[in-house]
Amino acid sequence: MKIALGADHGGFELKEKIKAHLIEKGYEVLDLGTHSTESVDYPTFGHAVGHAVVDKKADYGVLVCGTGIGISIAANKVPGVRAALCTNTTMARLTREHNNANILAMGGRIVGDVLALEMVDVFLATEFQGGRHEKRVDAIENI
Repeated sequence: MKIALGADHGGFELKEKIKAHLIEKGYEVLDLGTHSTESVDYPTFGHAVGHAVVDKKADYGVLVCGTGIGISIAANKVPGVRAALCTNTTMARLTREHNNANILAMGGRIVGDVLALEMVDVFLATEFQGGRHEKRVDAIENI
């Protein structure tokens, strides 16, 4: 499974920890930047990861900015992206089960490293339930 990663300067350090964690677990990683703590604009990276997922260059995406808010908004501008900003493992699980989210977003200044890695693991291990949720996800896609 290939995971696209993206972050701005506020999420860079956490992105690097997530990247190492994913590689250690045997995932293929597509790191779309940023590659330092130098100030950059989060829309660039949200957009890049969104396109990587929609264009099937990656199976899922993980995005990190200071709060996770801006980068998730940017990613959701890409048609076909369902980026979910999560702050705990329950949200990470439910967004996969109910929303078929294809990108996990989080705030590098909001969640700690241990929780962030747990959220990534839960997000990637959880399957979409379909069923009653399918029509809702279809409705989102048809907006």
